[in-house]
Amino acid sequence: MGYFLGELVGTLILTLFGCGCVANIALAKSKGQGGGWIVVALGWGFAVAFGVYVAGKYTGAHINPAVTIGLASVGAIDWSLVPVYIGGQMVGGFLGAVLCYLVYLPHWKATEDTGTKLAVFSTMPAIPNVAANFLAEFIGTAVLLFILLGIGVNSFADGLNPLIVGFYIAAIGLSLGGPTGYAINPARDLGPRIAHAVLPIAGKGASGWSYAWIPVVAPICGGIAGATLYKLLAG
Repeated sequence: MGYFLGELVGTLILTLFGCGCVANIALAKSKGQGGGWIVVALGWGFAVAFGVYVAGKYTGAHINPAVTIGLASVGAIDWSLVPVYIGGQMVGGFLGAVLCYLVYLPHWKATEDTGTKLAVFSTMPAIPNVAANFLAEFIGTAVLLFILLGIGVNSFADGLNPLIVGFYIAAIGLSLGGPTGYAINPARDLGPRIAHAVLPIAGKGASGWSYAWIPVVAPICGGIAGATLYKLLAG
């Protein structure tokens, strides 16, 4: 239960702050409306950092199924823990999105565009192209795992590591996030997408299910590839 709850709370914080920063810059009549992509990238970076601060002591703070599966694929964690970690991550992703919905409750009706409402919860491609969208998420998550393992072998002070992780998440968003919105995390995308589907959001439109498999499958494949490549190069 400790692993499950740690990943749940860490991922809840991740999605509450991450979805919240998108809601702040996107929803009508929000104080932060129009804040732009830099705000989104930094917001998601800080969201990851604070999720790691909370969960790190108890679980290592994967807060991402692609990280969990990637690490398991190279023997960094036991496969028996993978379902527990992913279960906590998925529940946390869903609950964080629900809390975000409640925070911005009056703004859903005030916002007319259905795509904007979905963007608060989950990613969609700027240009729909299955191969290109898959590749963007694959590369982004491979980089995520590769750098994560690289950070792990350095002797930074414990208190700095989560902040460093947050900044490199922001770097991925600023550099690689344009094509798909850089889900790079199945729980961050699928959990909130389910919340979008079930919550009574005024005029919400479709939840983008025809695309939803890409930000789940591509990050998992990319996570395995990034972790494997790092292990091969590091010996």
